[in-house]
Amino acid sequence: MNKAYTEAGVNVHAGYEAVKLMSKHVKKTFTDGVMTDIGGFGGLFELKDFKNPVLVSGTDGVGTKLKLAFLLDNHKTIGQDCVAMCANDIACSGAKPLFFLDYLAVGKNEPQKVAEIVSGVCAGCIQAGCALIGGETAEMPGFYPIDEYDLAGFCVGAVEKDKIIDTSSIKPGDKLIGIASSGVHSNGYSLVRKVFDINDNDVEGTRKRLNEYSEELGMTIGEALLTPTKIYVKFILHLLEKFTLKGIAHITGGGFYENIPRMFGEGLRAKIDVHSFDILPIFELIQKKGGITAKDMFNTFNMGIGLVMAVNAQDAEAVVKEAESLGEKAWVIGEVVAGENGVDL
Repeated sequence: MNKAYTEAGVNVHAGYEAVKLMSKHVKKTFTDGVMTDIGGFGGLFELKDFKNPVLVSGTDGVGTKLKLAFLLDNHKTIGQDCVAMCANDIACSGAKPLFFLDYLAVGKNEPQKVAEIVSGVCAGCIQAGCALIGGETAEMPGFYPIDEYDLAGFCVGAVEKDKIIDTSSIKPGDKLIGIASSGVHSNGYSLVRKVFDINDNDVEGTRKRLNEYSEELGMTIGEALLTPTKIYVKFILHLLEKFTLKGIAHITGGGFYENIPRMFGEGLRAKIDVHSFDILPIFELIQKKGGITAKDMFNTFNMGIGLVMAVNAQDAEAVVKEAESLGEKAWVIGEVVAGENGVDL
């Protein structure tokens, strides 16, 4: 045992134990392309079944949603959030996620907790169809409080060059299809924390409020806010086999106003009917409790729509039916019109 390092607050043996505990979860994510086992200096992945591949990458974190995981001591699904934020983004290009790497920084390495967090990452990787081929768990005493951590990830996928989603083909008259979210996902939690008065100065009071059952939500507030981000990867790849998706927007930070226009360039505008889809109860509660304007809500949250796709008008109803056959809630929520790049609600 490295006594000096232990006295400095870093337990290398806890790190070894964490790797041992997480290994069974990590190996469940391995796909045919994985060429290395756990513990190497670099994760090797063989690119198979592509003729002219283009690599697509994305990186993101979970943000301040982590604060709720700390307060409720629930770390099982926060890893799925991390995978979703990265994998959904690269799938918007038509890419299939191939592998994922995670970075976990902790104030104190508690092997069981670390393994629980990573098990959530692995569950997300399985949903996204990608392998967890590497990562880092950094114990940083004095930098993070002993019961807190940060989690981020990096995903790489590939798509045939001639299959990259061509957003330049979007034109006025194309329909916009919204796919339901599972909840708040992983954006807007600084505002959520303000609305529900989630703070570190009154841990017990905050925990009590989060554990209150809400008739409006059909669950506790904490359960609703920790609902993991939906992973749309396999759903997107399935639709791409049957339809021409001209553009896909993952509704993350910035809500409708900032994400939908990213699909198309100048001279095109999205016209959205906010009465065409179901706004989830959690957003109605946030708006009511926080006294937030509708514009600010749609500029912060997904409001119940986690994904927006642009399709040819004649394909819209068929795409909705196919989505519903796959268990997703889907609606034609608007259309593309000529105008300054932006969104009208």
